[in-house]
Amino acid sequence: MNTKKLLPVAATAIAAAIALAGCGTAGGSGSSGTSMPGMDHGSSSSSPAAAADQNTADVMFAQMMIPHHAQAVEMSETILKKQDIPAEITALATRIKEAQGPEIEKMTGWLAGWGESTQTPAGHSMDGMMGADDMAKLDAAQGVEAAKLFLTQMIAHHQGAVTMARTETTDGKNPEAVQLSKDIVSAQEAEIQEMQKLLATL
Repeated sequence: MNTKKLLPVAATAIAAAIALAGCGTAGGSGSSGTSMPGMDHGSSSSSPAAAADQNTADVMFAQMMIPHHAQAVEMSETILKKQDIPAEITALATRIKEAQGPEIEKMTGWLAGWGESTQTPAGHSMDGMMGADDMAKLDAAQGVEAAKLFLTQMIAHHQGAVTMARTETTDGKNPEAVQLSKDIVSAQEAEIQEMQKLLATL
């Protein structure tokens, strides 16, 4: 899938999601295990992650997971604007939005503290990202069709996030970044199972 087409969309979504992060609520059962300490407390750039050692894997994890999370927030906002969507699915979309918005803020703070760009390096693809056509289809779909499409797309999106997070768990050095990667794997694998069950009921 050509992720280059996504860059304008991802950039917009990143900005929106960072703004959202300020009012997000921690402690939910969203896509990232929001039990991380300090998620909504104080400046992210002054967190232990900013001061601790980091390696290339940590930087790449944050740079790639920010736009990945931003797209998940965008997808969730899209389904939440629609009518006749099952309550279980709107609840799931709300949890994803509330969990991943603050994580975007957290990872952005890490990169600032590390003196690194928030831009994804050229030539690096992100597993599970939707193409522009996929996003357009979700935007146009209504009712049950939209619910099915959202679940199908988000399952693939979560699977991509789990793959990227596992790489960080194995290769990362920064303790807080590695912990976040483990939380993402745990929470999103559980949500994949939840979404598969919901999909089977539609």
